[in-house]
Amino acid sequence: MRQRRTCGERLPRLLPGVGTALPGSPRHRTTLGASLLYDDREQIVREESRNVKTLSNEEVSRLPDTPYNLWVRGELDDHVDAPEGSRIEIIGGKVVVSPPPGLSHGGPIRFITRAFERAGDADPEFPWAVQQVAGVRLVGLGDGYIPDLVVTTEEILLASEKARLPELASDEIEMVVEVTSRWGADGDRPPRQTPPRDKNKWTGYAQAEVPYYLLIDRAPKIARSTLYCIPDRATGAYLHQECWEFGETIHLPDPFDLEIDTTHWVTWES
Repeated sequence: MRQRRTCGERLPRLLPGVGTALPGSPRHRTTLGASLLYDDREQIVREESRNVKTLSNEEVSRLPDTPYNLWVRGELDDHVDAPEGSRIEIIGGKVVVSPPPGLSHGGPIRFITRAFERAGDADPEFPWAVQQVAGVRLVGLGDGYIPDLVVTTEEILLASEKARLPELASDEIEMVVEVTSRWGADGDRPPRQTPPRDKNKWTGYAQAEVPYYLLIDRAPKIARSTLYCIPDRATGAYLHQECWEFGETIHLPDPFDLEIDTTHWVTWES
């Protein structure tokens, strides 16, 4: 099993609703003892219902195999009526179809990619490589996600390409990156309820023990990047976070040890 790395000291388990400041800036470093609240959540929920589709039980029953088996074989797209460029994922056991992201959605991904490429150019021993919109099979959960960016080793990417694998396994990945859009943003964030009523990508990545999850939240009232780490499989939660407002420089800790400029990152329209 992969050795778990952390982006800070392991914290004692907290009771629901209790948070404790970590060393450093109290504005940016907090534990995850309580679900995070966002001012524009209700707006996002209303917008999501118009743009993100979840297949009904009747639609799923007409599929020739289980959604997960079809997704793993790369065949689920053939059986789901969705606009070109849509992302079809299995989240919490449900088939979720998200519309194609807008142009500004890709800005943060471009800057993150450049940061990793520069680090590789500067250090021939730098092992990390990035891959955009790669399928990720969550080991042991029966879910399949398509994050905006995955960080793994060049060796793993080359081996997967050589074997012509349709997706990566979650235990091959060191970090995932998600950029929120006005539709479906709630599915990328920590759940509001503790324990969560419904599973989403945040809980799924934690259950699959993906070591690092970088969430770029482009909501106008948030405009913040958050690095989650110390995944707890039993609770489906990350136990530590570090945040940067848009315009501040992100510093990814070891094993990456690189900086990402966010000066030009923009929110979606309010």
